[in-house]
Amino acid sequence: MGAAAILDVDGTLVDTNYQHAIAWYRAFRRHDIVLPVWRVHRHIGMGGDQLVAALTDEQTENDHGDSIRDAEKDLYMELIEEVEPFEGASELIDDLRSREHPVVLASSAKREEVEHYLDLLDARELVSDWTTSADVEKTKPNPDLVCAALEKAETDDAVMIGDTPWDVKAAKGAGVETITVLTGGFSEQELTDAGAIAVYESVAALRDDLDQTPLGG
Repeated sequence: MGAAAILDVDGTLVDTNYQHAIAWYRAFRRHDIVLPVWRVHRHIGMGGDQLVAALTDEQTENDHGDSIRDAEKDLYMELIEEVEPFEGASELIDDLRSREHPVVLASSAKREEVEHYLDLLDARELVSDWTTSADVEKTKPNPDLVCAALEKAETDDAVMIGDTPWDVKAAKGAGVETITVLTGGFSEQELTDAGAIAVYESVAALRDDLDQTPLGG
């Protein structure tokens, strides 16, 4: 049995980051807070429990954090039918399984979102397990999500695949190295500065080079 593969979902396997950015923008705007969408995008991948304060301040978090998060969830669910898996996402899971790597999908999304992605990826029978928001107390960049995935994989030997600096920082906090893809909209420099051991343009490019990574064997 090889090292476990911990796969981020949003922005890595499924093309959701920009829909999330729009949903957050609209959720803030409902509370008369207008933020540039590019700034919102820079925080996609950070958990919603931290994102409000990071984009505004602690007072806004205290006064409106929960209602902004509730609005974002509803607004994102209005867009979720528009999202699609990235090319090669399901095949990557199959590639990893064929190399005898347990695969755990690591998401802090709500259960209904994760269920939707499992269906999109046709992954229920392919993965060993998956996480949801119910499995973590603090979200990325805290390591809780990666630690929960390690528990489900029943190993400390793992490599993460993600798309944001927040993924890399969370994995690093759990003692796990991260391979990244550019599909989340963050640059190669940002990902390597965060500590990614490799950066690929896409899931398809990663699949082509999988044998040259720690998950190749």
